[in-house]
Amino acid sequence: MNIDNTQSQMRKGILEFCILSVIKRGEAYPSDIIEEMRAAGLQILEGTLYPLLTRLKNAEMLTYRWEESNSGPPRKYFSLTEKGEGFYKELEQTWNELSNAVNTLKTKTTTNQQ
Repeated sequence: MNIDNTQSQMRKGILEFCILSVIKRGEAYPSDIIEEMRAAGLQILEGTLYPLLTRLKNAEMLTYRWEESNSGPPRKYFSLTEKGEGFYKELEQTWNELSNAVNTLKTKTTTNQQ
């Protein structure tokens, strides 16, 4: 069994939730999302992030605005829509349930061990 594949699948499963967690705190520029996720120990590439942002925008979870930049082209800043806020709350509830269940299973001691 390949541990790298399993680890990759686990990370992919929580990627959307992590991205939305960053954006939920306030407008976010994609490179800032990448930087914050990397600082937290989650590696993400632009080639992974941009399609996810586009998919979330197309699903009306995100909106964006353009802002002129002194150091290059205009920047696109993303924020959650009302629909996105609701989706985030559902993801957060799911994460809490899964996290609690996994932690319970990890730390449970068996009374029948001999």
